[in-house]
Amino acid sequence: MKVDITKLPKSEIELKIEVPTQEWHEFIDEATRELAADLKIEGFRPGHVPAKMVEEKIGADHILEHAAEHCVRKSYVRTVMDYKLEPVSKPEISVTKIAKDNPFEFKAKVAVMPEINLPDYKKIAGSFKKDLKEVSVSEEEIKKAIDWLLKSRAKYITVARACAAGDRIEIDFEGQCEGQNLAELTSKNHPAILGRGYFMPEFEENILGMKEGEKKEFKVSFPAGFSAKNLAGKNVDFKTKMNLVQEIEAAEFNDEFAKRVGNFKDASALKDSIKEGLVAEKKEQEKERWRTALIEKIAEKSGMEIPEVLIQGEIQRLLDDLKSKVSQIGLEYEKYLEKFNKTEPELLKEFREKAQQNVKNFLVLQEMAKQEKIEVTEEELKQEMNKTLSHFETADQTDHQIDKEQLSQYTQDILKNEKVFKLLEE
Repeated sequence: MKVDITKLPKSEIELKIEVPTQEWHEFIDEATRELAADLKIEGFRPGHVPAKMVEEKIGADHILEHAAEHCVRKSYVRTVMDYKLEPVSKPEISVTKIAKDNPFEFKAKVAVMPEINLPDYKKIAGSFKKDLKEVSVSEEEIKKAIDWLLKSRAKYITVARACAAGDRIEIDFEGQCEGQNLAELTSKNHPAILGRGYFMPEFEENILGMKEGEKKEFKVSFPAGFSAKNLAGKNVDFKTKMNLVQEIEAAEFNDEFAKRVGNFKDASALKDSIKEGLVAEKKEQEKERWRTALIEKIAEKSGMEIPEVLIQGEIQRLLDDLKSKVSQIGLEYEKYLEKFNKTEPELLKEFREKAQQNVKNFLVLQEMAKQEKIEVTEEELKQEMNKTLSHFETADQTDHQIDKEQLSQYTQDILKNEKVFKLLEE
């Protein structure tokens, strides 16, 4: 088999593969046998029809096409293995010569992992150490954390009075605009705390003072610059029903509270623990900021041609991630686009720069791991994967919800990257 490799821009290559006539005949014979297996001709058992009769019945061109499919697939895979190529896309195949008694020839255009020329990354990391900032936590930050903890442990007491600012409520509401029901302005038993900006000011003004079981209808005028275009400058008629009014009884930060929250001697010990947690969180954030800045600096000084297919794949990943986050907050993707006055093509265009940087960072990390001969042991991989799988209640859940092969590759990349960063930090 003769192979010519031509380098193309953006880390693509074109393979010109010529299969010798004798080897090509073997593929033709194989194709003939496969096609003859289901052929029914009187006087012959299936699979025992002479090749000449198969050709006459099915057609020489059809046999050649079938043989070409097998030949392309096997010859392409063999070429990838023999030349240690690293494809990152599906090949674009074009058959250039196909005849029974001549060599078979085809071309395969494919994107491959790019050649990466790294700078002196250890020197860059050494000079970057001075940019790692010391972290500290202010009393104001500790107070905010304590306030959040107190609010999370607050008691809700149902009351038979008119609702007021600071109360927790559950309310039904249904919005109509120009006679049309609006799904995005309709909800049942909608929970909210009054006075915290859950609702538009005009809507909240109208429901303040309602009691449990009380119904009320009113109109709300949406501002001309409202983010959802279909509501901008419109009047919406609301029908509401108050289902629940609850007074919030805030917890007090004292020794008893500290003991209830966890194994703390007193309020001072809980405060110290909160401070330690905030410091640890800030240190982790600073470490991630420093690592990102470092890898971007190394990537900036690295030379490579990124395959377009990798950039497009990362753009799609960023879009899928956005859709998932939008869904988690209970918003439809289309409504999200309306709210921010965006189209999907505009989003994809905005994602391109970030996607390109993400891919570049990944390739640089991978190349550093390769040059440093960094590997992940089976035991390390197993332990880390088990941490992820432990979040699922049963083995059946993991089988249905997790792609083990994909998880293995992802985990291996994470562990390898961590080893690279630790080497740079040293």
